[in-house]
Amino acid sequence: MEVNGVAHTFITAGDFEASVAFYRQLLPFLGLREVADSADTYYCVGGRTGFGVRRPDPQHAGARFEQFRVGLHHHCWRARSREDVDEAHAFLQSIGAPIIRAPEDGPWAPGYYSVLFEDPDGVRLEINFVPGRGLFDTATQRVGATLDER
Repeated sequence: MEVNGVAHTFITAGDFEASVAFYRQLLPFLGLREVADSADTYYCVGGRTGFGVRRPDPQHAGARFEQFRVGLHHHCWRARSREDVDEAHAFLQSIGAPIIRAPEDGPWAPGYYSVLFEDPDGVRLEINFVPGRGLFDTATQRVGATLDER
């Protein structure tokens, strides 16, 4: 068997209203279409994937994401060009998203180019472009850099 991509990712937001307001801007910008918008869920689909936001249980309301706790590290969407990454960066700046790393070349695969940012709860998000077949265009098909960055 070989999977056919990632069907969807759901996150639970500490501040559901702020997160949904953020993702109502970001996800359509990325070409995802809204398919669910209820009191507890916001969900969009496009580009062969879905991304959703869920309301937290009451005891977790107001909690923030903590990088390097057990669970999600970050979520990354694949762009079709370097220019798309640059366009996303400009968009993210226009909506006031915290930028962790402005667009830059990275050592993780040949031609890796990305922007790293956060949502209102501090969840790390990335948009990247990798030309060709990425790591499958290398002799070792292995990451060419440490994955220990914070």
